[in-house]
Amino acid sequence: MGFEVGRFEGEVDEELICPICGGVLEEPVQAPQCEHAFCSACIQEWLSRQHTCPVDRNAITSAQLKPVPRILRNLLARLCIACDNAKFGCSVIVKLDALQQHLDECEHNPKRPVHCEQGCGLVIPKDELKDHNCVRDLRALIQQQQTKMSNFQTELADVKRMYTEQKRELQMLKEYMRAIRCSNPNPSPSIRAIEDEIETNEVIRWANSLPISRVTRWGGMISTPDAVLQAVIKRALIDSGSPSHIVNDLMDNAHERRWPPGLATLETRQLNRHTYEQYVTRRIPGKQAVVVMAHDNQHMGEDFNVEPGLVMIFAHGIE
Repeated sequence: MGFEVGRFEGEVDEELICPICGGVLEEPVQAPQCEHAFCSACIQEWLSRQHTCPVDRNAITSAQLKPVPRILRNLLARLCIACDNAKFGCSVIVKLDALQQHLDECEHNPKRPVHCEQGCGLVIPKDELKDHNCVRDLRALIQQQQTKMSNFQTELADVKRMYTEQKRELQMLKEYMRAIRCSNPNPSPSIRAIEDEIETNEVIRWANSLPISRVTRWGGMISTPDAVLQAVIKRALIDSGSPSHIVNDLMDNAHERRWPPGLATLETRQLNRHTYEQYVTRRIPGKQAVVVMAHDNQHMGEDFNVEPGLVMIFAHGIE
């Protein structure tokens, strides 16, 4: 709907009036052929009932509407309009293109958010302040948060059930493929391709379940972890649901001797610091360690990638 003509200073040109609502054009668009201009909301409502121009009845659809020319937008922007809150005491007159900015700051806006000064700290609309009760509204807020939390927990449980079912189905498929392989020691290329795809999808699904992390202190990298530390990280990988067929490969790739050329030595790491800071890393739950999966880091190139991925352990600096 357009702006009421009576809110404007001076006379408004007829070309700036919406033929449907009779108000000054708001978010105007125009018909493709006849170029008649309308408020966007007005013409959309009109076209929901009939696909014709309200002025000359030429056939048009919503998809054919286009923005009005810049000169028309400029004419509208220069109009001076009274604030929406004039009836609440605001006497400001602003250019139409500055109206929204003024409304966001207008002290007479009855819906302007204000802080309760009675101690609860809630932010509420100005016109509701007189009826505000700290205890009652805080209880209502807590109830809303509890409801949201309950809904979230229900959704999370549904996702877990779905994930468990997918894992079960995937395990059944793997067992089926294993049975085929046992009955045929030399499977066809198509069978091997299916097996590879299943394993790849399993790895990606697991990796995507790990949170994206950020390394804040690359200098804390432990490039030669001892056997005890590797055993701790390996247990964490298993607990996170890592597919069994890649756990050993990932842990082998936790030591610099198995790292790609761009990380192979302290010297190369120092030279390539700005490059490997672009790694997409996923945190191993509960540990100062990340996995750098090959499928996440195809942008890094061969000198910084290794299949299926590598483990990087840190003394500190993982977020």
